[in-house]
Amino acid sequence: MKTLLSTVLVILILSSCSTGSTSSESADSTAVDGGEFVEYNNPPAEGFNQEGSDLLATLLADKTMLAMGGRKAWDNTRYIRWNFFGRRDHIWDKSTGDVRIEVPADDLTILMNINTKDGKAMKRGVEVTDSVEYYLERGYGMWVNDSYWLVMPYKLKDSGVTLKYLREDTTQTGARADVVSLSFEDVGVTPQNVYEVWIDTDSKLVTQWAYYPDSSALEPSFITPWADYKKYGEIMLSSSRGRNTLQSIEVLDEVPEGTFTEFDALQ
Repeated sequence: MKTLLSTVLVILILSSCSTGSTSSESADSTAVDGGEFVEYNNPPAEGFNQEGSDLLATLLADKTMLAMGGRKAWDNTRYIRWNFFGRRDHIWDKSTGDVRIEVPADDLTILMNINTKDGKAMKRGVEVTDSVEYYLERGYGMWVNDSYWLVMPYKLKDSGVTLKYLREDTTQTGARADVVSLSFEDVGVTPQNVYEVWIDTDSKLVTQWAYYPDSSALEPSFITPWADYKKYGEIMLSSSRGRNTLQSIEVLDEVPEGTFTEFDALQ
């Protein structure tokens, strides 16, 4: 923690000596860590609440991005494939927003774009024609939920997010960590949700999170570990959430033709 606090103090000094920039802006680009200048190159997404976020929490987000492989590696990652707790299979094109979602229990396949929410669905071998919007909205909700369980550490400075530093703490396994809160405004399916995220003191990886349905909740609905980190492509991803596991994780440079347009492309 001493190193982190000294880093913040140096940022504040540097920013006070500069003109036309805030301390938060400085933290996004350069910091002094362990006596060395570190370029994080992790600018916030448009709409990130930089003014309302803590400098220390923002710096921790930058450190986490670097520990996960760095912003460039994340931006260059094209396709991510995973299974959400044995329930749903996803293939996501980060570049275009195209997704393929398969729900075996419902014999359902949804092909859509998460940015435009356009797409189509097939249920029990028949393309849906009379309730497409219902399935596309359902698919969007699945993707928002399931992808956040996989890639949340890369989205700490997303649009609509406010970051606050809460405290030093230990995880349920006894590891030292800094705890940051994430709250949201006008984004996602459930913007009233609040998360607390434990960032490991040494590795700077997210090692635990707690979920609150809204800011008035006094106790979290759950606390879950983030464990079993491995490198996929050029980025780090965690698969273990305690009793549940994100399975079949892959980072791909290409996918079969028709993955996002043809229902039978993967057969």
